[in-house]
Amino acid sequence: MNVAIPSGHVVKARIATQLIFLVCGLGMASWAPMVPFAKDRLALNDANLGLLLLLLGGGAMVMMPTSGWLVSRYGSRVVIACAALVMAFVLPLLLILKSIPAMAVTLFIFGSSIGTIDVAMNAHGVQVQNLFGRPIMSSLHGLFSVGGLFGSLGLGFLIKLGVNPVYAIVSIAVLMIVISLTQYKYLFPVTVERQSIATFSASENPVEGNQRFGWLSGSVLFLGFMCFAVFLAEGAILDWSAIFLRDTKGVDPAFSGAGYAAFSVAMAIMRLVGDKLVARLNGKTVVVIGSLLGAVGLGIAVLSPWVAGILAGFVLLGLGAANIVPIFFSEAGRLPGIAPTVSIAAITTIGYTGMLAGPAALGFIAQHFSLATAFGSLALLLVLVALSYAVKGK
Repeated sequence: MNVAIPSGHVVKARIATQLIFLVCGLGMASWAPMVPFAKDRLALNDANLGLLLLLLGGGAMVMMPTSGWLVSRYGSRVVIACAALVMAFVLPLLLILKSIPAMAVTLFIFGSSIGTIDVAMNAHGVQVQNLFGRPIMSSLHGLFSVGGLFGSLGLGFLIKLGVNPVYAIVSIAVLMIVISLTQYKYLFPVTVERQSIATFSASENPVEGNQRFGWLSGSVLFLGFMCFAVFLAEGAILDWSAIFLRDTKGVDPAFSGAGYAAFSVAMAIMRLVGDKLVARLNGKTVVVIGSLLGAVGLGIAVLSPWVAGILAGFVLLGLGAANIVPIFFSEAGRLPGIAPTVSIAAITTIGYTGMLAGPAALGFIAQHFSLATAFGSLALLLVLVALSYAVKGK
């Protein structure tokens, strides 16, 4: 059964899980301000850059289905620690590699580490939430957004101060390693996770049948495709916002990460209050209103001729999208008849297909039309999310 008053162990596990979300956001977002440098260093056009970015999503896609099995066998904390260390060690290479094949392989490994830690930390977060007794997923994802803020701004800020870019990114990687290693002992060991899953499943979420076919559940597929659309929009901001600000809107390259930073600040603030918001309102209301607000934000970013207006648009997108994915993960963790390690791995994999297909699709749209047109298409996709969840969501 759920624990109404959390024990000291659960509280420490919650804090440790938040910091792991921070590490993931920090590492992932540090890539955003490096994209323009990579494009110039490798002499790529928008279409070729989009193809290269496929490798990041491809690595995530390859590892996500396997991650659920790894978590079930070895426990979340072992998988989290290994993935975090790989992400940290690979990150500096993305700033210095000058060969397209080497960059492609490194992006694939980087994406694999992101996909692995994403499944593991969300699966762990669901178990902590079950024992905590009230919603915490939004606050967990809030720390991911805080990491996104520091990652997107940190590298550019250090470079602006005159720090060598390599030293700057290495310092970020070292911080990721220190946090991961110091928080490892506070994450649940596999024995505690298995006991938590067994207890919760027996009382509230009975798991029956062949879990290999859990992916084919209509509820899993629906949540997966909703995540697909939202992840596509988030991935577009990660991979293309710096290019959009620099090449389309004429922003100084040193501040080209400001778009993702504005987006991340808004997401962090909204997610940190998101648990109370979700408790007060129902999840459907938050998803529908949030999707529509995100669509409006993208429209403003595309149409505004002023930098302040563009950043305001990214802020609205962040505010709207902030609590959508946490709601989907929480819902996936409660699906009857399906273990959380199966449902979360499934919707994360389907969702990250948006990360896989999104950069390439936006690259081709930008090459044949414009990047503004590509961003406008994302606004329409978010409207579709709102309409679909209003009809079928819980």
